Amino acid sequence: MNFDAWVSNILNIWPHLGWMDLVDIILVWVLVYRALLFIRGTGAVQMLAGLGIVASAYFISIWQQFDTLNWVLQQFFENLLLVIVILFQGEIRRALALIGRNPFFLGVGINQEAKVMEEIIKSVKLLSSAGTGALIVLEKEVGLDNFIERGVAMDAEVVAELIDSLFMTSSPLHDGALIIKGGRIRSAGCFLPLSKNSNISKRLGTRHRAALGVTEETDALVIVVSEENRSITVAEHGGLTTDLDLASLRRTLYDSFNVDIQKAKDVRV
Repeated sequence: MNFDAWVSNILNIWPHLGWMDLVDIILVWVLVYRALLFIRGTGAVQMLAGLGIVASAYFISIWQQFDTLNWVLQQFFENLLLVIVILFQGEIRRALALIGRNPFFLGVGINQEAKVMEEIIKSVKLLSSAGTGALIVLEKEVGLDNFIERGVAMDAEVVAELIDSLFMTSSPLHDGALIIKGGRIRSAGCFLPLSKNSNISKRLGTRHRAALGVTEETDALVIVVSEENRSITVAEHGGLTTDLDLASLRRTLYDSFNVDIQKAKDVRV
């Protein structure tokens, strides 16, 4: 079918569309749009681009009558659903997990939200000043139980001095990540998946790669403190925001978790 015939078919169908058909089209459009936002900044974008190249090759094979290539690509697209499930299993798992929401402050009183945030910021200040490397993971809507189970289980109040002590080089848990869930410290010494993104700078260490890895699979926010240069980095949605000062870190945390920054005016670091 050529382009003119394709356009002609659309024009013929359009007058016969009912309001339910329009609702159906809008729902599909919203679904596709949300899916694109969901994978933005992750390794899935590269895989999606790869599928686009394969699709282009398929249409070229039809146009130029490359029969062998067309047959191979036709077999590929006949199993496209299975291919998508295999390629995007991480993103699909993360999207399904969003159906059951698990907010960071679930079970935390509204008056405690700012206190938790400020204790986290205070701990980052202590760690950065001392040149102590740290990896702090804050759970949002997607559960991190799989990673929590890999560490040392805890159920402690978020206190800056406690976080600082867990990342001291003399602590057996200092190499792993600290996970905060529901406004409490739930696990320490956790091992996170390293990012599979091949475009990551070679200068980034294991902590930064682990921070990217968990944010590519979940919607968690991760704070990284570098022991080499004492810099503060935030990882979210598969991307890094580097060289933050405490004020920038505060704004990032409060904005990400929709917490009113005015509540912290009496407990600022």
